Amino acid sequence: MGTDVQSFAVANLRRRPVLVETGGFVAGFDPGTTSPYINYATPLPGARPTARDVIELIEAFRVRDLKPRLEFAPDAAPVVEPALRAAGFTVEAVHAYLVCTPEGLAIPQGAAALPVAVPSTDEDYLTIDATLSEAFAGEFAASPEGAARLRRVQEHGGAVRFVRAPDGGCAGGATCSAPAVGTAELAGVGTRPAFRGRGIAAAVTAALTETMFARGARSVWLEYSGEGSRRVYERVGYQPRGTRLYMSLES
Repeated sequence: MGTDVQSFAVANLRRRPVLVETGGFVAGFDPGTTSPYINYATPLPGARPTARDVIELIEAFRVRDLKPRLEFAPDAAPVVEPALRAAGFTVEAVHAYLVCTPEGLAIPQGAAALPVAVPSTDEDYLTIDATLSEAFAGEFAASPEGAARLRRVQEHGGAVRFVRAPDGGCAGGATCSAPAVGTAELAGVGTRPAFRGRGIAAAVTAALTETMFARGARSVWLEYSGEGSRRVYERVGYQPRGTRLYMSLES
């Protein structure tokens, strides 16, 4: 599965507005943001970069005043990590990922009772973006650009789903990229603190996963941030399959 996840990472970065491919790496950039979580690179499966390849990759970030940063499944390109370390890159994090297949999908009883909505208006996208910002404790600021990115996900083969709050806003939501190489990445599952513990994360996760399977994906994968979230995803049918490595180069 590591090769599938890595092949997906390559295909997904190739959807970015600006693409640079050099020395076995694919770097995707979005001029609308400087976020390192959107502007990053990944190696091709089986890549064997030289020191010169890594220098050229670094330069692709430096000319844009961005931090050189990569995300990848190390088992799909095992010689990449040593090459990056030799150039001064350090590990930001190692995240386990979970995978769900059509035969494993389960809809938790409580989650099935929650109405999951598809955004349709500018206000929907703005409130979902604001909700995810709040859910992730301000790791990123809510913005019109963030709302526009959510709309692009929905309108270009991916999906955005949310549960409405009683006041008509958003209680929680998540996104899923358009499928590529038979799989899709579900990400950004977040619930506002006041609405946690009500099955919202499970509901949007199940709805998005089901949507991707209906569109022909053979699997959906995601990363989790803690044991509590892992248990939520496992109830929906996600199972551990591997790890992804995050590495960056400080100035």
